[in-house]
Amino acid sequence: MPPFSSPSALSSSSPYLSRDAVVVALRTAGCVFAEDEAELILTAAGTPGELTAMVERRAAGLPLEIVLGWAEFLGRRVVVEPGVFVPRRRTEFLVGQALAGAPHASVVVDLCCGSGAVGAALASALGRVELHAADIDPAAVRCARRNVVALGGHVHAGDLFDALPGVLRGRVDILAANVPYVPTGEVALLPPEARDHEPLTALDGGVDGLDVLRRVAAEAAGWLAPGGCVLVETSELQAADAVEAFRRGGLTARPAADEDLYAHVVIGTKE
Repeated sequence: MPPFSSPSALSSSSPYLSRDAVVVALRTAGCVFAEDEAELILTAAGTPGELTAMVERRAAGLPLEIVLGWAEFLGRRVVVEPGVFVPRRRTEFLVGQALAGAPHASVVVDLCCGSGAVGAALASALGRVELHAADIDPAAVRCARRNVVALGGHVHAGDLFDALPGVLRGRVDILAANVPYVPTGEVALLPPEARDHEPLTALDGGVDGLDVLRRVAAEAAGWLAPGGCVLVETSELQAADAVEAFRRGGLTARPAADEDLYAHVVIGTKE
């Protein structure tokens, strides 16, 4: 069904009789990119009632990606569902670093996978790979299946490495772990879209933000193949401590950054 982008396309029961009305509603709600968001919502809406519901949900503060049901990540539309961490554009840098470090990877693991966006992007770029994704949150596991299974991947539920099949030990070429890294005391400072609508398990990294990262660093070497790499996203202030955690775990480690994306990644390699 075509999008409702003109007054003639909408019933009088909808308060959003034009693109301008949608833009005004979104701008009034504080949406900085109201015009762009209006185009996306108008295109996605299938009926006048659906359009009204979508505008009202976005105006109430629900992340745009949840309203639409998808997020764009490295040129792909990734399914996202309510209660699931929305993939960030800065995480595209992690994917790029993984592909640069292991361009011929055949076994890929997306740990703390959320929607499975990272694993799906890696599998799409690499071609035929053995892909596994895992998360502790049941909502994330359900959502990831919609993005990963279509690529021949497998999704597992559980706490970090406990979720993975034992046959993966010593075989993983790329281990992408987009762990939570916000210090507990700073979670309340996050934008409402994140702190009110995304799971705390995907945001809160403990007192200094590195609790989950340290757990990944301590076990990663046992799962990596020779030459395999593990990559985690972190902040600029945490990068040095993250590098040290990887080194204590027996890995060669280095930081990488993209200032334009404000992205900071630590890469550990098994020699």
